[in-house]
Amino acid sequence: MFLSKLDSLNNALKLIDDNQQLMDVEEIPLTEAHKRVLAEDIIAYHNSPPFDKSAMDGFALKGENTFGASQSQPKTLKIVDAIGAGDFCDKTINEGEAIVIATGAPVPDGADAVLMKEYTTTDGDELTIYSQVTPGENVSPKAEDIKKGDQILSKDTFIRYQEMGLIASAGYDSVKVYKKPNVKLIITGNELVEPTKEEIDKAKIINSNQYTIKAMAEDAGANISISYAGDTFDEVRQEVLKASEEYDVIMTTGGTAISKGDVVLDVVDDLGEILFHGVSIRPGKPIGAGIINGKMIFTFSGQPVAAMSQFDIFARKFLFKMQGREFDFHIVKRQAQLKIPSQLGRTDFIRAFSDDESARHILNRGSGIIRSMVEANSYIIIDENDEGYQKGDIVDVVFFDSLLW
Repeated sequence: MFLSKLDSLNNALKLIDDNQQLMDVEEIPLTEAHKRVLAEDIIAYHNSPPFDKSAMDGFALKGENTFGASQSQPKTLKIVDAIGAGDFCDKTINEGEAIVIATGAPVPDGADAVLMKEYTTTDGDELTIYSQVTPGENVSPKAEDIKKGDQILSKDTFIRYQEMGLIASAGYDSVKVYKKPNVKLIITGNELVEPTKEEIDKAKIINSNQYTIKAMAEDAGANISISYAGDTFDEVRQEVLKASEEYDVIMTTGGTAISKGDVVLDVVDDLGEILFHGVSIRPGKPIGAGIINGKMIFTFSGQPVAAMSQFDIFARKFLFKMQGREFDFHIVKRQAQLKIPSQLGRTDFIRAFSDDESARHILNRGSGIIRSMVEANSYIIIDENDEGYQKGDIVDVVFFDSLLW
């Protein structure tokens, strides 16, 4: 089934957005939470630091006792104790006294500053100081980083290594996150063979989509498994139906055009609802999407570059949002190095190599030329209302690296 009237990109994206799904929540150990998305607010159970602590090795003392000290006019204090990291001193520092202190140790009562040991000399319990510090200097005050009871992170926060440290400091050893979507990728095509160094039979081609789409789905935070179906309605229907019962999202490659034997959209129409089939974009015009058993199915082209572009344009955002994370193209402006023709009414995603100033589109860019994606590091996006650009025009660029999870 092919709907002869091409949809606009904006309308196709809206149809996907209108059917956006959100994953359930699971609680996992914090050790496994890197690059997951919080499904709860984080409320601190502790102050951090839990006490006024020394920011360096040195001597805890009263800052005013150091005023006026210099290399030419040193001052002398009495050392009355020593505190190591993890230790606590219950002494109170009086006038003219100091306590040896390690980085991270609690600052004792009566002290309000720490003098670096590099500016001192010692002789027994006599401390000679050659510099001065102001009250509060080299001291990390209690709750400087986190205050007990405060919300320090909100739901839908992407957990990087920085957030993991903050969550741990707040007292959590496990967190609630959105589950990763389980994706089934169904590769269709009687012509496909596995990678081999041997001679390939006539009319056969190596199946590269299983590697590119799997890696792209993983780069969007998903789990993915792969199955295969020949170019028959019954075989494709069986795989798609089973996937709709066991997985959160279905993706297919191949079988989406209007040539003989392309049956994937017929299966979607039979089992569920087609949202759209055919979008006015290049590459990847025959992209389709639908709903089967409440699950989204993306039907990608069998052409490798078209399939990769279709994933970036349609599926990546859907997978991000399933896990509570927003996604939009991060568009930057660059100067076109060459003339780029286009066509009114069609949105082009042109493979390009871009740097800090300019963008040069890849000239050999057929939808089956995988090398063009390797040579590129970005897309130049030409809106459906533009007829292309002249050399020197400012163009919209999206770097591939900005698309990653």
